[in-house]
Amino acid sequence: MSRPLFLVAIVGPTASGKSALALRLAEELGAEILACDSTQVYRGFDIGTAKLPPGERGGIPHHMIDIAAPDQTFHAGEFRQRATIVLDELAGRKKLPILTVGTGLYLRALLEGLCDAPARSEDLRKRLRRRAELSGPGQLHRLLARLDPVSAGRIAPRDTPKLIRAIEVRLLSGKPLSALQRAGQQGLQGYRPIKIGLMPPRPGLYARIDRRAQEMLDAGWVEEVRGLVATGVAEDAKPFGFIGYAELRNHLRGSVALDEAVLRIRRETRRYAKRQITWFRREPGVHWLEGFGDDAAIAQSALAIVTAAMRETVPAG
Repeated sequence: MSRPLFLVAIVGPTASGKSALALRLAEELGAEILACDSTQVYRGFDIGTAKLPPGERGGIPHHMIDIAAPDQTFHAGEFRQRATIVLDELAGRKKLPILTVGTGLYLRALLEGLCDAPARSEDLRKRLRRRAELSGPGQLHRLLARLDPVSAGRIAPRDTPKLIRAIEVRLLSGKPLSALQRAGQQGLQGYRPIKIGLMPPRPGLYARIDRRAQEMLDAGWVEEVRGLVATGVAEDAKPFGFIGYAELRNHLRGSVALDEAVLRIRRETRRYAKRQITWFRREPGVHWLEGFGDDAAIAQSALAIVTAAMRETVPAG
């Protein structure tokens, strides 16, 4: 009998209080925090991605934040690679990792692994996007049906991003994406995940989303975007596609009033929260808590779940 290495993953929609809960658990358990979020990896994009300011982190180390330049294309595979390095380092110091999970795909990549697919080719992607613009995504679906019928049967004819990726994999690797996926994935070895899910009442969540948008503006979000533009961050940089940054950039161009930009931010954030909820509900093994992470009772329940799980032993090997 031996104890595994544990990690805690806190999942839930945006504005549900994941960061607050992670801080509380880290303080109680002497843990460190890893952001599992596709937006917080980018330097300079701080307020709108809800990064906790350094002065509010209680001296607790936060990892996987500000590790990519705005012009980089950061993806789930790179997240997995770099996060496992952090996990190894924490294991060496006997520190419990707590993940704040905003991006479900990143958690899946870390825990379950990814198929051995080739890296993206921007030149090929541009050609395929151009073909879709000229002839419609149906033409891409017909091409994929010839190259990889199994994947074509799984991908909707109008899902252009997935069609492009499947075609790209087939052309670059010489193998169908479906075959690479069947070949198996290497999951995270030696860890037992403890998953805590936050599921606040929907009206309260939406009210908090609306309130937080205003708080971000009061904290200088517009000025942050203005500064990013002034420093030369390219218009097509991936982070400028994030919710809020696109709307505020348009506001600074003069194409939309600030009030209208805020309304769009609130609407798109609520839609994003719905998508997160749909994804996380499919995540296996989650202990769901019906409330916000900054609620004392919710934090106490989460702590009880984690400590109980860590007291259990499992057979070695």
